[in-house]
This record gives sequence, C-alpha cells and structure tokens, in this order.
Amino acid sequence: MSSFWSGWIFVLTFACLALVVGLLIASTKTQRKQTTSETTGHNYDGIEEYDNPMPQWWLGLFVATLVFTAAYLILFPGVWKGALGWTQINQLEAETAKHTRQYAPLFQQYAAKSIEELQDNPKALKMGQRIFLNNCALCHGSDARGAFGFPNLADDDWLWGGTPADIKHTLLEGRRGQMPAWGAVIGETGVRNVSAYARSLSGIDTGFSDADLAKGKKVFETTCSACHGAEGKGNKLLGAPDLTNGVWLYGSSQAQVMYTIRNGRNGVMPPWKDILGEEKVHLVSAYVYSLSHKKDSQ
Repeated sequence: MSSFWSGWIFVLTFACLALVVGLLIASTKTQRKQTTSETTGHNYDGIEEYDNPMPQWWLGLFVATLVFTAAYLILFPGVWKGALGWTQINQLEAETAKHTRQYAPLFQQYAAKSIEELQDNPKALKMGQRIFLNNCALCHGSDARGAFGFPNLADDDWLWGGTPADIKHTLLEGRRGQMPAWGAVIGETGVRNVSAYARSLSGIDTGFSDADLAKGKKVFETTCSACHGAEGKGNKLLGAPDLTNGVWLYGSSQAQVMYTIRNGRNGVMPPWKDILGEEKVHLVSAYVYSLSHKKDSQ
C-alpha cells in the first residue's frame, strides 16, 4: 500500500474514533440524569419517545467497543504494523508448516513406493484425488475428463506419453505444446484441404471430393508430417497429437480444425514441482494413472 493511502486510512480511522468519542461525551453532558414521563416532542404515527437518559448497560457496552477498537488497532496491523507482528502470510506459513510436519511421514511412506504399487492402495489414491480436486480440477474437471483445450485424463490418449514416469514428469516440469499458424504459409485453400484430410484420418466423413483430399494430403506431407508423422499418428516427444484416433483437443468440426491450422494453438501445462512438491506430485501421478488403468488396479 502506498504511503498516501496508508496515511489517508490512518487519518480517517482516528477522525471517526474522535468523532464518536466526542458525541458520547456530549450526549452524556446534555442528557437527563433521572427518568421522566416527559417526551422529546417527536411523534411518529402516534408513537412518542420518552426523554430519558441512555441505559447504563448500553453506555458500558459502547465504551467496551471503543476499548476493543483501540486494542485492536494497537495489536494488529492496519494503521501500523501491529504490536503482535501478526500477518495473514505469517499465519498461513505457520499453518502450512504444521501441516507439513504432521503429514510428512505419510507422504514419505507413499513416495517410497512406485506409482504402479500405489494402484493397490486406495488410501493413497484417495489422497491423490483430493490433491487433484484442489489443484487440477479447475482445468481438467472434477472427473478429469477435461474440456475444450484441456486434455481428458480418463482415457488412454496421451500427448506426452502415458507411462507413470511420463505423467510424473509432466506434472513436475510442465509442458508447452505449440501448434504453429499455417494460414499465411499454405493459404486459405491449403488450410481448407489439409483440414479435410486431417479429419479423414480419423474416419470422419468430410464430404470433400477425393481430389480435394489428395491436395490436402500433399500439403500434409510437406508441412505437417514433420511433427504428426507421415501417417498422422503424432509424436509424443513433441507433444504432437495423433490425428487418427478421433481425439480432438480443440474440436473436430471442419471450422474448428481450419481455425487450428490457420491460427495455430498454444497449450501450457504449468509445472507443479515448486507448488506441490515431489511427494504430492507422486500421489497425483498415481491417481491420474489409475484413471486410465482401472482394470489394472482392481
């Protein structure tokens, strides 16, 4: 916070307190000392207000709130750093450290086992699921079936490999998949034809003529096969998807595929090594692996 706003809050806070205290003192000096049957003269639909002093319990409670306010401003940060030195960051770090100490032995126990071994441990998989729901579900969904632009983790199609080691490496280090834009290189006709050919590789009835598909194949072989392979089966070393299996991360319609080829795509999977730590990543990896290997884990 800038010094201007800090000073403004300081002045406003103490000005309000001074005003409230002043009103309290003024009211106690001018009010009646004894109860009376006289009214203030105000009449609201026949309802009148007696001109009596404020109840002592109310005054005591009001003074107590002022004392509490003063103590709070002294002890906690707001108008200054606070006598206790408390901050929400310090509290979070203390609670996180306590949690880490409490569960460290359990995480270490699971980290000593391979991901394949953890498939037979329901408690470990449940812990991995909870970590997944708190950190990964925002993109991949609570059921891990993904969304537009976010891979389905419950099937057995993997852009970067689906072995336990591949999955763990993806989680630890992250991935960056880039599909370059080809619109300016091959032109709109080339985009149209190669899109139709790419869709035909997965058995989609494109409605295009054999001549157009042949033109698309020629463009594919000269521009796309370097990443996706001559047969369109992809390359896990590059994160290039298999175009023959019917799994389309950004949609399989002609318009969607044309958009992808024309403008390119950028997919970023953030690294979780520094956020979760390797032991928690190990559990999440085991859970993700179990989603596509349910028969193996039973």
